[in-house]
Amino acid sequence: MNHATDPRAAQRLHWARHALSNDNIGLETASSDAGMRSYWRTTGLSPSHVVMDAPPGLDDVRPWLAMRDLLQAGGVRVPAVLASDPAQGLLLLEDLGGPTLAQAIDTANADAAMHAAIAQLITLQSITPPPQMPVFGPALLQRDAGLFEQWFVHTHLGLQLDCAQAEQLQLVQQRLIDNALGQPQVLVHRDYMLRNLMPADDGPAVLDFQDMVIGPVAYDVASLMRDAFLSWPESQVAAWVDHYHRQALAAGIPVPHDATRFARDVDLIGVQRHLKILGIFCRLHYRDGKSRYIADLPRFIQYLDVVVPRHAALAPLGELLARHIKPAMARHGVAR
Repeated sequence: MNHATDPRAAQRLHWARHALSNDNIGLETASSDAGMRSYWRTTGLSPSHVVMDAPPGLDDVRPWLAMRDLLQAGGVRVPAVLASDPAQGLLLLEDLGGPTLAQAIDTANADAAMHAAIAQLITLQSITPPPQMPVFGPALLQRDAGLFEQWFVHTHLGLQLDCAQAEQLQLVQQRLIDNALGQPQVLVHRDYMLRNLMPADDGPAVLDFQDMVIGPVAYDVASLMRDAFLSWPESQVAAWVDHYHRQALAAGIPVPHDATRFARDVDLIGVQRHLKILGIFCRLHYRDGKSRYIADLPRFIQYLDVVVPRHAALAPLGELLARHIKPAMARHGVAR
């Protein structure tokens, strides 16, 4: 990084040195996310720290700070903040290390890792949302629904749905919205998956929580079980959903008492999320030039192939996939 020719890099380094009262430290790339935020690890001192950089005008650290304080007060393990400057969009955080749970998990430790993630999720869901918390309501659900057709179907596949096909998709999207609105509402992370969890004492530590809302109780369960970047055998997913359900009932989380009904809710909210992510990953590629997510598109088609046939309410989506979307994928050479 050439700080002489990159004003933001120079600003970030100067701020970190001032925050740590150390003019000898450097910064190296730690990670970036799908937004405008980036993370930088300090060099030249021990222990290292992490600088979160959210450039003003492109991002805002204040929602992250507010949600972090809410989670910490509720007993959720979150990164410690050592210094903050919201006006400059810079935070100094504890360094939780390199591997996320997504990188650390394997077949030998999967049950232990997922059970720990479930326990932390239940702690998060036990927090009473503040009155001003945004709601995962009809407007947000409708916005999510539009992403699939706009970015995956139209932009990625080049497919224009006729009136009958569009009605099929709208019918299923409305059924998914109705299911989401009918579920008990709790605090929802919206991206609760292993890559946003870090091994830590009293952890796992939770990351990327700035977009939390009040929403469907099954949403974060679906995010965790049918991960955007890791897939598991359905028998294992079913066992983890059952484990969550039992632990949630014991903790007083407002899940349905009927395990079959709850598993259905996980399936349906999962389909809502899969369709949305297909759209988001394509938008990241075509609009934002972030193309690494495209390789994971087939994972969500595979999730749909497993879940859609289970539920009669999703039959129009199954027909649309079989007759139109998958043939379009084949014609355009899109991985599937």
